[in-house]
Amino acid sequence: MTSRNARWFSPARPAAIYVILVAGAAITLVPFGLGLLTSFTSARQFNTESPLSLPNPPTLANYTALSDAGFGRAALVTALMTAVILLGQLAFSVTAAYAFARLEFPGRDTLFWLYLATLMVPATVTVVPLYLMMAEAGLRNTFWALVLPFMFGSPYAIFLLREYFRSIPADLIRAARIDGAGTLDVIVHVVLPASRSILVTLGLITVVSQWNSFMWPLVITSGSSWRVLTVATAGLQSQFDAQWTVVLAATTVAIVPLILLFSVLGRHIVRSIVVTGLK
Repeated sequence: MTSRNARWFSPARPAAIYVILVAGAAITLVPFGLGLLTSFTSARQFNTESPLSLPNPPTLANYTALSDAGFGRAALVTALMTAVILLGQLAFSVTAAYAFARLEFPGRDTLFWLYLATLMVPATVTVVPLYLMMAEAGLRNTFWALVLPFMFGSPYAIFLLREYFRSIPADLIRAARIDGAGTLDVIVHVVLPASRSILVTLGLITVVSQWNSFMWPLVITSGSSWRVLTVATAGLQSQFDAQWTVVLAATTVAIVPLILLFSVLGRHIVRSIVVTGLK
């Protein structure tokens, strides 16, 4: 072993890597921990003591204030919006990706790359045209205005699924065709079971992006009827005169469902990365 390799496998090197990883994890997680502790801290203690002090005593008053402010309805609207967009994204993205991956039709590749090129268009550019379309259709400040622009697939989702579907052995699809399966049967009984991990990954990405959506709900809705979590949290800063204990309670309510979802389904993301790398 050369001296260079000896330095690489030095016992101190793994220790240094772990120190860096722990420091990075601390930088990422400590703010969330402080926010969680603050959400159980009374406004009086927060204003008179150090922000790093533990809640003494812990209180649920901040969460009660959220309930009184109608935050529960915002959480329900956000969950319903995310669920509808997720179902639409999966349904339309799967069918479009399969068409681009396995079906032969004139201009298929050209159409795919033109559609993929829309990824380069910033989302803010389309806000005003989408707003005008929703307003002309009489959908402004409605639930459908929140979901319609995002439920018919996306370039990223279709690209991700297309590349995965192309890696599925063609023999499986040909065997299903020989058995008399139509295109929809092939998708449901062959493609989807073989793509479970990538579908879960896409689902998590969609849920996180829509759960945290702020710009479009802020523009297209007004009042409290169809307000989502992000807009409601921003409104709390003025409604409660910068009572950060209440605001951080709201952010905790918004973050916890995503953490639980990722803790349950995160292994599918790792599996999809491993499978994609092997293929």
